[in-house]
Amino acid sequence: MARSKLGRPSAARKALLRDLVTQLILHEQVETTLPKAKNAARLADEMITLAKRGDLHARRQVAAFVRPLQTDPEDPKSKDAVQKLFDIIAPRYADRNGGYTRVLKKGPRRGDGAEMAILEFVD
Repeated sequence: MARSKLGRPSAARKALLRDLVTQLILHEQVETTLPKAKNAARLADEMITLAKRGDLHARRQVAAFVRPLQTDPEDPKSKDAVQKLFDIIAPRYADRNGGYTRVLKKGPRRGDGAEMAILEFVD
C-alpha cells in the first residue's frame, strides 16, 4: 500500500511519525494535519498490536520505534512511553482486534488552510 511522503525525505518522515506516535501514547490525543494523522494512526495501531503480545521481543521492537520520553520528567513515578503502552494502553484493548485509533477531521488551519485532524485512541 502506497503512503504519502509528507513532503520530506525518508529519514525526516520517519522521525516525524515516531514523534507523533510517541506523543499520542503519552497524551492519548494529538492535533496535526490530516495526512500526518492518517500515517501515524497506522503506525500507532501496529505498536499497540505489538504491545498486546507483551513478550520481550515485542517490547524491544516497540522501544526501537518509540522515543524514550516521559509523561512528566520531574515526577519520579512518571512512566515512559514504552512502559505506558505496555502497562496501561495495551490491556485496555486486550479484547479488540485492531482499530485502536480514530482520526477526526477538524477543519482548515487558519494560516495556510491545511486540513487539520485530531488523532486519538478509541475509548
